[in-house]
Amino acid sequence: MTMHMSVLASGSTGNAIYVETEDHSFLVDAGLSGKQMDLLFQQVGRSMKNLSGLLVTHEHSDHIKGLGIVARKYKLPVYANEKTWAAMEPLIGKVDAEQKFDFPMETIKSFGSLDIESFGVSHDAAEPMFYVFHQNGKKLVLMTDTGYVSDRMKKIIEGADVYVFESNHDVGMLRMCRYPWNIKRRILSDVGHVSNEDAALAMNDVVKDNTKRIYLAHLSKDNNMKDLARMSVSQTLEGCGHVIGETFDLYDTDAKKPTELYAI
Repeated sequence: MTMHMSVLASGSTGNAIYVETEDHSFLVDAGLSGKQMDLLFQQVGRSMKNLSGLLVTHEHSDHIKGLGIVARKYKLPVYANEKTWAAMEPLIGKVDAEQKFDFPMETIKSFGSLDIESFGVSHDAAEPMFYVFHQNGKKLVLMTDTGYVSDRMKKIIEGADVYVFESNHDVGMLRMCRYPWNIKRRILSDVGHVSNEDAALAMNDVVKDNTKRIYLAHLSKDNNMKDLARMSVSQTLEGCGHVIGETFDLYDTDAKKPTELYAI
């Protein structure tokens, strides 16, 4: 059995990641309009009507903008923890009770051969969490929207075959930009977003010999550049003995352009 994934969209304008096995398929977050989500699925040759469910990371609009619309249109189960449900219900419109499922933090739910593990991150949301997908010894880690990467998080995510990992901003660009100081402070804080440099250091601690691909995600459109993020991370990793392109591949993601469907 093979697991496939695609980063459909990533960034402050909307986030959505698709994961499938032979038996099940899930959408992690639906941060774009229902119409945009349909178009993204068409681009990877899939349809939302075949989804097994929607997994929610947290209630910020760039992660749930189209959630209610998609859930209602396709009658899909929605999984989130209790505090996230409480925070997002006023924002997504009515979702039938039989579609609502609790997915507590630090637990594992099994769907046939696929195990989905939830884990907490540090972000200014009610109870933000991300997911690790396990199938037949393969491991996919999804983690953006965290202000820092703790040793606890590293232990959970280490040794994945594929990472979708936040590389949000260049610290120098952020400090020099026109954002109000309170916004800069929020992004730089422990409940904000991980910088290129911190992403590189965290990646160096968790990648192992089996790691084949890293997607740098949730890049800021104002305070980062794809080439800069890729260079910052690759220089740190190569300086620590990793060989990009031989040890593993390094990709950046676009805000509204899906990555190809990748077999893990």
